[in-house]
Amino acid sequence: MKQYVVDAFTDSVFHGNQAAVCVLDKWPDEELMLSITRENNFSETAFTVKEGDKYHLRWFTPGGEIDLCGHATLGTAYVLFRFYEQNADKLVFDTLSGDLIVTRKGDLLEMEFPAYDLKPVEVTDAMEEALGVRPNAAYMARDLLCVLDDEQTVRTLTPDLEKIKQIDGLLLHVTARGRDEDCVSRSFAPKLAVSEDPVCGSGHCHIIPYWADTLAKDELVAYQASKRGGTLYCRREGSKIFMAGKAALYSIDELFVGV
Repeated sequence: MKQYVVDAFTDSVFHGNQAAVCVLDKWPDEELMLSITRENNFSETAFTVKEGDKYHLRWFTPGGEIDLCGHATLGTAYVLFRFYEQNADKLVFDTLSGDLIVTRKGDLLEMEFPAYDLKPVEVTDAMEEALGVRPNAAYMARDLLCVLDDEQTVRTLTPDLEKIKQIDGLLLHVTARGRDEDCVSRSFAPKLAVSEDPVCGSGHCHIIPYWADTLAKDELVAYQASKRGGTLYCRREGSKIFMAGKAALYSIDELFVGV
């Protein structure tokens, strides 16, 4: 089985968010996909099979399959454009979140995602205990989004991951207004056996709608302030989020497991 490891939302290796990408002729057993994901121990491993004019794409965390992942989609598109679809300018992925489109625009790959519909929720003592600081505001969609005072607070946050597991939301994102970028954020996913997601694309389907409304602008540059770091070039159009980034190839592997 061919596997590629790509650093997404960066132009150099050892930064951005790692994703493993397995390009397949047919689907392996689901338990095998989960075993490969756990062996990789990245936040995401993507598996893709070409079906007609589209690629069927599935994403797995060490904790199981999820319904949306930005950086592994970017990594998969990078691999397919570079090695399998060199003459294509657009790829369509069939996923649990519907058709996702990735377009090549120079050295950027732009993904089209659905925006999450954020609902304001009460800031609770449980949120404060999990984060170590009290959020200014909180919003819920698939994930919980907490708005903090300033960029430095986001960067230096040391949350209690066990307490994060006890509050609502699949992932927990923290965000603040940025100094050099429009916004900064970090993403935590202990419920999926991922302590911190270095650059979370699906998280920005929560983060960008909030800042687009707050800043009254639809084009934003976002920075994920994890240790690896990553930059996302985003725009909102109606109920869609267009998210662009770069990627860097780290390795090409042969996995010695049956399909």
